[in-house]
Amino acid sequence: MARTLTPVGKLSRREGIELHPKAVKIMTRRPYGPGQHGQGRRSKPSDYALQLREKQKVKRLYGILEKQFRRYVHEAERMQGVSGENLLQLLERRLDNVVYRLGIAPSRQAARQIVTHAHVTLNDKKVDVPSILVKPGDKIAIKASSLKKPYFLSIAETVNANAVAASWLKFDSKKMSAEITGLPLREEVGVEIHEQLIIEYYSR
Repeated sequence: MARTLTPVGKLSRREGIELHPKAVKIMTRRPYGPGQHGQGRRSKPSDYALQLREKQKVKRLYGILEKQFRRYVHEAERMQGVSGENLLQLLERRLDNVVYRLGIAPSRQAARQIVTHAHVTLNDKKVDVPSILVKPGDKIAIKASSLKKPYFLSIAETVNANAVAASWLKFDSKKMSAEITGLPLREEVGVEIHEQLIIEYYSR
């Protein structure tokens, strides 16, 4: 499975947001771009540069590579409604993102690993594909056998504190299971995103 090997701290500095909890200290210590010109003065970015950076930021935030991200954009454009909001809704509905939002994992990267290691069930069936899109009525849970593993035993008491508020998720922290009760809301994304710039980038 392809993945990005660039240090998350460097990527976070490049995009100006914390892409992982580990990047918090790095961003505090070095709140500027990476490289020898990171602190230098820069001219006003072009429209293309703004679109590119927004696309890269969101792609890296959700841990998706270019080919798959492009497919999400094209799917969002085919859906009814505003394309940019459709795109964010698709990204939020990814199974790995749901695991992250429930607080079962400290980051989307960790959530992706939990799913690929087959610790998660979807509608009582074992799954190992992070990109599966959940829909209202779906039920996800951590496998009973996995709940006995040290990692899940250790997070049992902190899972509520790590959860990211989402009105469309109904979570039972004791059973480590959840039901999808609706669709993601634009205002609950939690990060400043200018999604229309991304649509404009792919519309060139």
